[in-house]
Amino acid sequence: MKKTINLLFFLSISFMLMAQNSNPREDYIEEYKIIAVEKMLEHGIPASITLAQGILESGAGQSNLAKDANNHFGIKCHKGWEGGTYIMDDDKRNECFRKYSSAQASFEDHSLFLTTRNRYAFLFEYNVTDYKKWAHGLKKAGYATNPRYAHLLIKVIEDNELYQYDKIKNLSELGVDKPKKPLNDVVMVASYDQVEFKPVSVSPNKRLIYENEGVKYVLALKGDTYHAIAEEFDIYAWQVRKYNDAKKNTPINAGDFIYIEKKNSKARVRYHIVQRNETLRSICQRYAVQVKKIRKKNGIEKGKEIREGERLKLQ
Repeated sequence: MKKTINLLFFLSISFMLMAQNSNPREDYIEEYKIIAVEKMLEHGIPASITLAQGILESGAGQSNLAKDANNHFGIKCHKGWEGGTYIMDDDKRNECFRKYSSAQASFEDHSLFLTTRNRYAFLFEYNVTDYKKWAHGLKKAGYATNPRYAHLLIKVIEDNELYQYDKIKNLSELGVDKPKKPLNDVVMVASYDQVEFKPVSVSPNKRLIYENEGVKYVLALKGDTYHAIAEEFDIYAWQVRKYNDAKKNTPINAGDFIYIEKKNSKARVRYHIVQRNETLRSICQRYAVQVKKIRKKNGIEKGKEIREGERLKLQ
């Protein structure tokens, strides 16, 4: 009996010491750093800013709003919100806050909240590694009422060295091969293996015709040529090349997107962070946008290539 009591006492002391050594902010960063980087690569918002805002707004995930509503960024309902709601006192009594099915949904909505509102548009002119400008910009745009909000964000970032995550170019640097969940229709990356193929019709030769961002395309078959595809769809070979920003010597590989009509002048998303081995053409093919339009939007001269980590304007 005495041995049992001593064991229980030892275990209780051990658990108390573990609880004392636990750091909520460190735990929060460890749990959400991957999704913060994922959102940065998708939307162009510094991962350090996302993590710091989550820590401040949710008390490192310990606030009632975070626990009960999975709301990590204090985003209120606002006009047009059709999701779940959570009522609590804030600046006023009984204010309406957004409620999410998961913390991950909160992180995604935070990104969309910043990328779809005009008052935050100027932030995306800042470099993704310039967390100080982003912090002051968020305060200027009115994200929070606390006059020291920018300084609080910067302190959290620097105390926890969150700026290191802003330099990451690929999730593999965090030991992640692919995103934890399939990307949705709102944000896409230039990678054919993540496309949701949507067949809309069939050609006379029984080839499936798909649609990407409202533009029709087919998947190239082994041995396909621009001339053969042009004949199949009763258009000229030069048109097929033009639709696909291709030259006469641009190869066609099995599985390539081959558009059979003119691509769009802009994408549905504002920015794309250039990944390793991507070219301007491959990105424009994925988003169904014209290379010349994207060159103009970004001031890229002909013959000049893009760099890994560069942020491209797509709108």
